[in-house]
Order: sequence, then C-alpha cells, then structure tokens
Amino acid sequence: ATIAGFGARIPTVVRASFFCRGGKDLHMNERTVGVIGLGAMGLGIARTLRQRGYRVHVCDARDGVATAFAAEGGVACASPAEVAAQARVVVSVVVNAVQTEQVLFGPHGAAAAMSPGSVFVMCSTVDPNWSIALEARLARQGILYVDAPISGGAVRAASGEMTMMTAATPTAYAAAGEVLEAMAGKVYRLGDRAGAGSQVKIINQLLAGVHIAAAAEAMALGLREGVDPAALYEVITHSAGNSWMFENRMAHVLAGDYTPLSAVDIFVKDLGLVLDTARASKFPLPLAATAHQMFMQASSAGHAQEDDSAVIKIFPGIRLPAPAGKEGA
Repeated sequence: ATIAGFGARIPTVVRASFFCRGGKDLHMNERTVGVIGLGAMGLGIARTLRQRGYRVHVCDARDGVATAFAAEGGVACASPAEVAAQARVVVSVVVNAVQTEQVLFGPHGAAAAMSPGSVFVMCSTVDPNWSIALEARLARQGILYVDAPISGGAVRAASGEMTMMTAATPTAYAAAGEVLEAMAGKVYRLGDRAGAGSQVKIINQLLAGVHIAAAAEAMALGLREGVDPAALYEVITHSAGNSWMFENRMAHVLAGDYTPLSAVDIFVKDLGLVLDTARASKFPLPLAATAHQMFMQASSAGHAQEDDSAVIKIFPGIRLPAPAGKEGA
C-alpha cells in the first residue's frame, strides 16, 4: 500500500448525486464496497472487487487517481466520508496507523459517515495494540472492525490472489466475509478480536525484510567478486539458497529498475514495528535489527522512496546493473 498525505489534502472531484461520480445507481446496497487508498495494492483490490461484481466507490489523496478508476467502471468520491456514505464495507489500504486515523477521524473522515453495523476493514501494517484499541473505539460508534493486514504484492492484489491475515468478531466476519473472500486468494481467520492479524503480519514482515536484506547482501557479494549477476540469479533461483524475495527483488536489481512497488521506507517502518513489539517483551531479534539498520542506511543515503531492493545500494565497491542503454551505477 503506497499512498501519501491522507488527511492533509482532499482531492477535488466533480460531484454528482450522493457526492460521487462514475455510475448510475448510487444507493447503498450489499454489492457496494468502498476502497480508500489506491496505491500499489489498493488499486489492485479495487479492480478485483469490481471484476467480481461489486460496485466499488473509491477515493485517494492524490488528484486524478480516483477519477482514473472511475473511467474503468468504478465510482470516484472526493473523501473517505463520501465513500463511507455509500458502502456498508469500507476497505482502507493506506500506509500506516497515522494515515488510517486520518481516513477515519480526520477532516471528511469515514467514521462519522458510517452507519451502525457497517464494517471498516483495515489492511495496513500497524502495531497490534493500536489495532485492538481501534476496534474498541469503532465499537463505541456501532461500527464493526476487521484487523486485516495483507501480503502478496501488487500483482497478487490485482489478480485476487493475495493473502489476508484477519481477526474480527463473528459479527464482523458475518458482515464482511464475502467481500474478504472476493478480495483475496487466502483469508486466514486468526482470532475473534482484533490484534492477531496484525501480530502475524508483523512476523511476516520480519521475514520479508530479513530476506530482502539477505538477498541484497548475496547479490552484492557476487558483484564484488566479479560473478555475472544474471548467471548468479539463474543458479540461485534453482538452488536451495533461493527465497521468494531473492527471486522477486533481485530481478529488479538485474533490470536496474528501482521504481517502488514497496519502498525502502516501508521496511524502515515495518521492521521498526517488529522491533518495538519484541522490545516490549525483551525478546532479542538480532537479524531483524540488522536488516532494519540496512534499510535505515539506504533511506538516509537518499533511497527512501525507491524500491526496497535499493537496499543493495548501501554496499561499497560494486557496480550495479543499469537499465538497457545506460552505464552501470
């Protein structure tokens, strides 16, 4: 999920009846879903839901993003509140807890517009204790909540094959279950209250961050030793040392393409959450701590918004593959 500045600026959208634009019958019904945040994964989720027969109302803090989705057959809204006024299930796919707070409780926030019994599905990677507190806060307003971090990347989100790590009350599952199953290939139900979904996602992010850092270190060593990077990639991806992250992220390095699908700063944040969680119980995480420092180094060196595979740029004395027609870095 990549979206910046929610709450800081609400995009201007030409409004039709019920404040949204993009379709004819705009009344709330069971096949209407809201998606807030059309970043790398949010856009894929919105498209998947639309392809599976849902009427999808969307908004995004960036100008033109929601209206572009409306051109595909969705409905563009000007704010989270306008999405929430139309949909009984609202899916939030923003970066972090701060942006989720803005989506719900900021200017033109969704919470005030959600009807009792509607469901807020939170897909960000957050502190589990924050998610538990959010469930209680929404419950006081009669709003159901699903703690539902996601994994799988933009491609799997767009194909409906991503993984959801969820926890919610039976009532929330009953209200949102069909939408969750339509969004994802695997929906794991990990508990009957918020928190367990975010706990499992944090552990997943520990592994993801460590694997990317290790993959970058291995490729960097190969480059330093003069190994042909394409040959190294071919061998490792057919050997026991392979990982999904090596296969996926080192392909970006070989292509010299650091266009962010998941940015370096995402892992600065997520591994920070991992370490905060472990620190509270005085549990040592030496590999996660080292990976976090590697992403911090990459971020402070100017690569914060590049693809997370750019963590390889922290290694000295190597010549990285470049895009076709350009010299190596």
